[in-house]
Amino acid sequence: MYDLIIIGAGPAGITAAIYAARKRMNFMMVSKDIGGQTALSGDVENYLGYQFITGPDLAVKFKEHLDKFNVELKVGEAATLVQKDGEIIKVQTDKGSYEARTAIVASGRIPRRLGAEGEMQFINRGVTYCATCDGPLFADMDVAVVGGGNSGLDAVLQLVNIAAKIHLIEAAPSLKPDPVMVEKARQSGKTEIYTETKIVSIYGDTFVKGIKAQRGAESFDIPVQGVFIEIGSMPVSEIVPAAAKNPFGEIIVDPKCRTNIPAIFAAGDVTDVPAKPIIVACGEGCKALLTAFEYLSTK
Repeated sequence: MYDLIIIGAGPAGITAAIYAARKRMNFMMVSKDIGGQTALSGDVENYLGYQFITGPDLAVKFKEHLDKFNVELKVGEAATLVQKDGEIIKVQTDKGSYEARTAIVASGRIPRRLGAEGEMQFINRGVTYCATCDGPLFADMDVAVVGGGNSGLDAVLQLVNIAAKIHLIEAAPSLKPDPVMVEKARQSGKTEIYTETKIVSIYGDTFVKGIKAQRGAESFDIPVQGVFIEIGSMPVSEIVPAAAKNPFGEIIVDPKCRTNIPAIFAAGDVTDVPAKPIIVACGEGCKALLTAFEYLSTK
């Protein structure tokens, strides 16, 4: 039986693993991917030590650091249930089951669905949730970006050098992100911004051909070949059904990353910690590991 199982290999999970390895703990990691949201980010200009680096490149740096240690890492394996049974933490995945004395849940977040007609039908056929991953597939095409927050503007700025034209669509009366990002989008000469506008449906045949939008009483079509949905994300917290959660589904933790379940800790974007930058997730992963180590030392 392991001392610790870490669920997730994003910034929080990898940081926890590096600290666990340095403390020579008997542990393993399980994750559906490497890098989490960092690997899907665009340009990163606020991570200490790098004046500029892309999200995917930073995720590679995290993995290279992790690889310096002999860590048991199961990638492509998603946790489906984390629960406490007596003094044992049981972790069920889509490929097996494991037991440990403690667990750190750093399972991150997944993109939020728009809920428009045709969305599910055209996933991977024009509808995407990741400009970093799929942007190059839409070279010289007209695309729509749905969402006027930071993630939406980040997608726009990634697409300005790829797409022919970008239609940025926001349901609120104004855009919400960093004004610098908005100004860059406006100056690109490629971006048309729609506020107080909702997507009614996404249509096409084999692939997306356009969207139907509505602004007030006005309905209109926008011909596009790609739709990037960037309206936020949801925590992957349902895997710990007994954990206390806030109204947004985030796992509630105290300042030492303890959940309401003894021996189960949580860190990173899956928790209710209000700030979500990469550097905060790393710090929370460190805290969670130190707390788990402290817990084990008393048993």
